[in-house]
This record gives sequence, C-alpha cells and structure tokens, in this order.
Amino acid sequence: MGEPSDLQHQQSFFKKHWEGFTEFWGDRFSFLENYARFLRRDKPIPSWSDSDVQEFIASDHIHGPTLRTAREAVNFGLTGSVIGAVSTAGVAWKYSRSLHGAGLSFLAGGVFGWTFGHEVGNHWLQLYRLDTMAAQVKFIEWWEKKCGE
Repeated sequence: MGEPSDLQHQQSFFKKHWEGFTEFWGDRFSFLENYARFLRRDKPIPSWSDSDVQEFIASDHIHGPTLRTAREAVNFGLTGSVIGAVSTAGVAWKYSRSLHGAGLSFLAGGVFGWTFGHEVGNHWLQLYRLDTMAAQVKFIEWWEKKCGE
C-alpha cells in the first residue's frame, strides 16, 4: 500500500526537477523567443529575394546598415568553411588515403572553418557592437507587412 504514494512522490520529485531544469535553460536561451512568433506559424512566411533585403536596407536607416553588415559577415563564414574543409580533407587524404576519413575531415573542417570564419567576421566588422537580432526581427516584421500577413 505504501507503493502508490512513493510513486507519486517520485513523480513529483522528478517533475519538480524537470521544471527547474527547463526554467534554468529557458532563462539562458530566452533570446529564442524573439523568433518564436515567426517560427511557430500556421502559414509560413513567403520567401524573399536579395532585392527585397536591399529595399529594406534602403528604407530603414536604423536597422538597415546593421542587417547589411550582418550579411557581409556571412562571407567570412563561407570563406572559413571552404578553407577549413579543403585543408583538413587534404591533410587527411595525404596521410591516410582513406576516403571515409577524408570525407569526415571535409565535413568537420567545414563546420570548424565556418565557426572560426564567423568569429573573425564578428570581430572584423565589430558585430559585437550591433544588435543584429533586432535588425533581423525588424526585417521579418517589415516583410510580413509588405506581404500583407
């Protein structure tokens, strides 16, 4: 007879800790809520083109330059990704002659290169001084208004 109350006590113990865990990480990742209304939609947002982005940059004098700078930082990430992927795959192929090893090195080098290149772009363009997330959210809000959603 003591088992059901022990089971309920254990469930509430785990539930209590799970709620604490989710609250802890929810506070750390609260910035994701900025995008929640754009991601959790019944009807997806229509695609946009580079000309639409350029139109926003020209029309919004506060968030436009920030968005342009953030888009320029992507080139650093792409360059780093290519350099990382090719160099690590080349070294792996040179020393191992293993196709699967070179392929995995190519993938890992691309990811690591993207990360390092993105970090270089952040510092080179001083993105740490800008609120790029606000610029992205403003662009999506502008795009929703333009599309009439």
